[in-house]
Order: sequence, then structure tokens, then C-alpha cells
Amino acid sequence: MLMGLDLGSKTIGVATCDAGWAFATAGKTLTRGKFARDLAVIEDMVRTRGVAGIVIGLPLNMDGSAGPRAQASRAFARNLAVLDLPVLLWDERWSTASAERDMIAQDFSRARRAERIDSHAAAVILQGAIDRLTGGLF
Repeated sequence: MLMGLDLGSKTIGVATCDAGWAFATAGKTLTRGKFARDLAVIEDMVRTRGVAGIVIGLPLNMDGSAGPRAQASRAFARNLAVLDLPVLLWDERWSTASAERDMIAQDFSRARRAERIDSHAAAVILQGAIDRLTGGLF
């Protein structure tokens, strides 16, 4: 199983995929705190769900360049090395817009979209990565 993370300044959206790497599903949205606390929560999810790897959204600028948010995502990924799992950084451009569009299509209220957007964006990021990793076989 893989876990996808959408790192925001205040929250972390979490998604997981099935064992066959076919479908990403939105999970929790965590409130960000100090890294040690965030790591403990992520480590607990990794252990209890049997996560074999982590995909982190990489917020590149529209021209493909990396700004401060991309640097922060890379630093977060480096800090996850203590989990001894593979970590993949995945271009997350348009993930939030795609998640928002999907949630509107599912008739989510504005309030419900606001509380779940990060986990849905994490699912979009994770789905893109698993589609690429599996060659889009599903």
C-alpha cells in the first residue's frame, strides 16, 4: 500500500491506495504541528496500514521551477527518511483544482469541500503517481 501526502502550511492531506495500486482514496486531513508530532502521526498510520512507500506532492510553479513551497516539501521528504521507506515527490500542479472540481461534481457543500480538500488533493496526487508507476494498466 502507498500513502499520498498533500503538504499545506496548516494541514496535511492524507490518501492511501489499495494493495493492488489501482485506486487512491482520500483519507484524513491532519492539522500540522511541529515535525516530531506530524512524524509520529504519519509513522503510526504507516505501521497500522502496512504502508510500503510515500508519495508527497511537489508544488512546482506553473513554469516548472521550484519555489519555497517545493523546497519545504523536499525538506519534509528528507526528514521522513527515518521511516526507512521509499519517498517519491510527485508534481502536484492542478491537484487542488482537480480535487475541487471532482468534489463539486459529487455535490459536496462548500463547507464540506473546505474541510476535505487537502485529503482529496492527496488522492489526486497519489492516483497520478500510481497510474504512472503501474503504466496505467487499471
